[in-house]
Amino acid sequence: MRYRHLGRSGLKVTEITYGNWLTHGSQVEAETAHRCVRAALDHGITSFDTADTYANTKAEEVLGEALAGERRESLEIFTKVYFPTGPKGPNDTGLSRKHIMESINGSLRRLRTDYVDLYQAHRYDYATPLEETMQAFADVVRSGKALYIGVSEWTAEQLRAGAELAKELNIQLISSQPQYSMLWRVIEEEVVPTSRELGISQIVWSPIAQGVLTGKYLPGQPPPEGSRATDQSGGASMIRSWMRDDVLERVQRLRPIADELGLTMAQLAVAWVLQNDNVAAALVGASRPEQIEDNVKASGVTLEPEVLARIDEVLGDVVERDPRKTDEVSPKERLV
Repeated sequence: MRYRHLGRSGLKVTEITYGNWLTHGSQVEAETAHRCVRAALDHGITSFDTADTYANTKAEEVLGEALAGERRESLEIFTKVYFPTGPKGPNDTGLSRKHIMESINGSLRRLRTDYVDLYQAHRYDYATPLEETMQAFADVVRSGKALYIGVSEWTAEQLRAGAELAKELNIQLISSQPQYSMLWRVIEEEVVPTSRELGISQIVWSPIAQGVLTGKYLPGQPPPEGSRATDQSGGASMIRSWMRDDVLERVQRLRPIADELGLTMAQLAVAWVLQNDNVAAALVGASRPEQIEDNVKASGVTLEPEVLARIDEVLGDVVERDPRKTDEVSPKERLV
């Protein structure tokens, strides 16, 4: 397992990072979740990403239980704040000082740790002044409850404003967590160049496009029983936009490329995002330990320029590149 620096900081993270969105506390039982975390550790993953909103705080609890007994200094633990938690009252969401201060304490308690390595703004909060948000994050860092600050799905303009305030407050904003895959490249035009300039790295989620890039979904056929596309508790809605025959047909045409390289389709997808030098880590989740074993083999893989060009040619116009899509995922009003 290889490590990469996170942003312009001294912190190193595993380039394959374990994330527990849509799995711990919801899709898989706690025992299976613990086995997946154990598999991640056994294969060299030391970086773990979660959020207080996942399974309405249960995902943090499961991860905290699974990591209990591990040497804390040998782990990099990330969590996030923004989306509603608890009873979802008017102050149980957003990036107000109140919500951030209360949320970090709850996250630390559930994760069974005194600090997180990275505390991330899960979305941009249009209902709270950015100055208030960044001052609260600065106080969290100065209190020792978080070492570094990151964000998720912020636009290039928002990153620039946040980085400027972070510099004034003498804290380090070092990461951005966007969706990124062969099929979803909306960060390439604006977010990535701005991040390079500011010393911010990407920790990318859904590098396998919610499982579509594994090739297990076939055009014109129903999804496999038990797959994410059949999960009515949340997985099916997240993957729906990719379950089109034109997309699935193009994905199947990637299989010969993966075969020639001796990679599985999932390994090819994860390796692809890691070719971007602004990507510090690819987040992978798992509902079975063997999925971790497969994904970690993408670490250290180099895809030659001609391979990347073939992938672009195969996928063609099914790739989403519109940079405006980043801003669309941040609610413009309070969720509660």
